[in-house]
Amino acid sequence: MATGKASRTFGWILMGLVMVGLVGFGSTNFGGSARSIGTVGDTEIDARRYSRELQSELNAFQAQTGQRLTMQQAQAFGVDQQVLARVISAVALEDETARLGISVGDDQLRARIVDIPAFAGVDGQFDRESYRFALEQSGLTASEFEQTLRAEVSRQILQAAVTNGIVADETYVDTLYGFAREARNFTWAELPVSRLTAALPDPTEDELTAYYDANPAAFTLPETKQITYAWLDPQSLISEIEVDAAQIEALYAERDAQYNQPERRLVERLVLGSQEEAQATADAIAAGETSFEDMVGERQLELADIDLGDVSKAELGAAGDAVFALDEPGIVGPLPTDLGPALFRVNAILLAQSTPLEDVRADLNAELAADAARRRVGDLVAELDDLMAGGATLEELGESHAMTLAQIDWTADSSDGIAAYEAFRDAATAAVEGDFPEITLMSDGGVFALRVDAVEPTRVQDQSEVADAVLAGWQDEKRLQLLEEEARGMIPSLQGEESLASLGLTEIVEEGQERDAFVAGTPPAFLTEVFQMEAGDWQVVPSVDGVLLVRLDAVVPVDQNGDEATAIKANFASQTAQEIAIDIENAFARAVQTKAGIELNRPMINAVNAQFQ
Repeated sequence: MATGKASRTFGWILMGLVMVGLVGFGSTNFGGSARSIGTVGDTEIDARRYSRELQSELNAFQAQTGQRLTMQQAQAFGVDQQVLARVISAVALEDETARLGISVGDDQLRARIVDIPAFAGVDGQFDRESYRFALEQSGLTASEFEQTLRAEVSRQILQAAVTNGIVADETYVDTLYGFAREARNFTWAELPVSRLTAALPDPTEDELTAYYDANPAAFTLPETKQITYAWLDPQSLISEIEVDAAQIEALYAERDAQYNQPERRLVERLVLGSQEEAQATADAIAAGETSFEDMVGERQLELADIDLGDVSKAELGAAGDAVFALDEPGIVGPLPTDLGPALFRVNAILLAQSTPLEDVRADLNAELAADAARRRVGDLVAELDDLMAGGATLEELGESHAMTLAQIDWTADSSDGIAAYEAFRDAATAAVEGDFPEITLMSDGGVFALRVDAVEPTRVQDQSEVADAVLAGWQDEKRLQLLEEEARGMIPSLQGEESLASLGLTEIVEEGQERDAFVAGTPPAFLTEVFQMEAGDWQVVPSVDGVLLVRLDAVVPVDQNGDEATAIKANFASQTAQEIAIDIENAFARAVQTKAGIELNRPMINAVNAQFQ
């Protein structure tokens, strides 16, 4: 398994090398001794290798997102450091293979080269000219490429030796599978607050204060902005707009197909191969020997495949008269169509609809008036912008352009009136005291401008301000406490002769519920509580509007040897082994780097990065 992973890693690295070379990158000559960006042990880190890897990473990002990263953005995201770390790790392993004397022979190297698709000719076989051309484009000589490939294959051998034979512990896999798939059978019922029989006592001042102190979030006011705004709503202008009757008539005529529809049919059409086949099919259906659905199925079709939807007589062409001659749902045909003889099944008759202009005149008038109002507001935007830029206040705009001038105590939870508009909420969120009001467009064509007059920070209200809310909260909590006590008092009876049903509760039996199941009517942590119980135990679980009484009936054991269990555990074991192998490989690479020592030429690294500016 680890060998397969290493092979895939090698393949990606090699293909990245070739593909980057084909776009001409990495051909830069860093000159003489300046071909290295550092060393790991006795092995140099080739500057061109780092350049190619970085280019490959940028290309991969562009292919995935459609956007090209600049070098500044790449550095901000740490891409260059990730690539450098990856190259250093690979070179460290290559240095270790050299130290250990691990290498590959010429025959194996040749087999690797001729197996690379990028070097194949038109016949799919290795082509020396393709090989030469690809290397020229990448700026590599055959000797350099073969040396790099030999190092890659040697590194692959070392990686395989480090990770080969790693398997997930069987007990570990069985334990996790058992935990995940273990199930419970249980019986439960809800006791709503309305079942509480105990009288609610009067709270003491100390109890109310304790409740207030324990629940500060319930009595905390969010940050509130006192905002003044000027709003020009197109709806406020509609009453001033007169719509010409000719416009209404023109819009009605434009929508004639909507208001005046001819009689229509819901139709299915089954096309047959010949007139004889079509007639035989029609006769068999009429005689009750088969059905329309069966004939559709024999042709490996679904009813959806032959459904024409609701159609007019004209849309059916030559078959229209016969289909529309039916005065109730049924089958007619065979009839001629462009595709050949066909049977038609009418499933419903839709009567013609005619809506007179007078019935929709008011709606069309309102629509046209609203459009005109939006255009009128839109025409004022430039003028309002100029006035604001000239120093006009919101109050002055309200007077000069009949804008609604109002105030709102705005919080992030505000959603009434103008705060229902996303544009206003966004502007209110961003605005601070001292900001210059700006004209902002709204989704319905309106405009507004706002000013923050003051900001009240988040604060916990004094207990005296929220006395009623504190009392109500304490009472709700106390009711649940008393109800929980009453529920616990039922448990001895339930352990004896009584049942949930005999106590007047609605008993619900659940079977085979796993840890991640959702049981309607229960709180989120309900199953967590159930899975901590012992078989036969009763427990009281608090809920939102009451409490739940639950008995664990049985622990359902896990089948560790079934086909499904075997398949799931095998897949999990494979994934786990891969993850362990990666961790071991990374740990080995870090140890090799530490042992060998790393020296980096930062000016040279910066010079390579400068290519991508």
